[in-house]
Amino acid sequence: MSEKIRIGIAGLGNIAATHARAIQALPNAELHSAFSRSDENRSQFRNEFEVPDFSDVHEFLTQPELDAVAICTPTGTHLELGRLAAKAGKHLIIEKPIEITVERGRELIQICGESDVQLAVIYQNRFSDEVLKMKEALDSGKIGKPVLIRGAVKWYRDQNYYSGSAWRGTFKLDGGGAVINQSIHTIDLIQWLFGDVISVSAFNATLTHKGIEAEDNAVAVFKFKSGALGVFEASTSVSPAQPRSIEINGERGTAKLIGDQFSLSYTKDSGPTAAAESAGADSPLASLAQENHRRQYAQIVNAIIMGDEPIVNGHDSLKSLAIVEAIYKSAKEKRVVIPVLTKD
Repeated sequence: MSEKIRIGIAGLGNIAATHARAIQALPNAELHSAFSRSDENRSQFRNEFEVPDFSDVHEFLTQPELDAVAICTPTGTHLELGRLAAKAGKHLIIEKPIEITVERGRELIQICGESDVQLAVIYQNRFSDEVLKMKEALDSGKIGKPVLIRGAVKWYRDQNYYSGSAWRGTFKLDGGGAVINQSIHTIDLIQWLFGDVISVSAFNATLTHKGIEAEDNAVAVFKFKSGALGVFEASTSVSPAQPRSIEINGERGTAKLIGDQFSLSYTKDSGPTAAAESAGADSPLASLAQENHRRQYAQIVNAIIMGDEPIVNGHDSLKSLAIVEAIYKSAKEKRVVIPVLTKD
């Protein structure tokens, strides 16, 4: 393995440019090439990033100098494309989530293990300064024992967002709607910050968008292994859209993350009231900042060079996907569901 990891991007939709710029910002990585079946997307990407592009996936994957593939295609295609890439000896960097189900995610993890390639999944919000401040506040006990946790992703997508796409809001390619697509980043943060969710009770519905299979609104109640209780809201129907939010009420204080702005407060007898300074975030898409992608890519590239496993590996990425599955199962079966990472 060379000291500079050569990465190709498969799938040239909206998120591909963010991956490309994060790769180009690293001294030990190279944006090598790209693959898409769309002539228009290849042309746009070629003009901006000036790398070779391919319309044939086998030609793309058999390039001998290609070290890793960043998969940015619809979620339900990750397994088959990942299988081809892993069997070609390429390390995998997958845009969230790993797949549409835990079972398909486990299969991809097994394939990568058998092929002796690394597997990383992009959850760039974990690398945000403000998220790391929140994690430090929790881990150091600044707010005491967490008792109540609230998360919300209340965004807006117009009708064309779904009707203008062949895969968004479908079960086969998107895996669902507002929960698995828009909200899984926040679900990942919640389980990473606070630990295992041991039971879920949920409802979902399609309320404002026509002609889609999946939900555009969902609510859920979580019980954590620690004993804390949580509530979660997901929507692509809220106008105007609101920043992603996470609030943790502890026995001695409260920590909040609104968009990308973190604040910490205490009761008078628990300590001084304090708010951490932040650049803030007016847009609900601010968490897609290139810097967070660059930080995660830096960790992934260093892990590949050193032969180590990336921090957000395949197994770790299944935790949030298992919670998403539990939300869907609870809403469908109208009962409390325990998130499952392994086969029964």
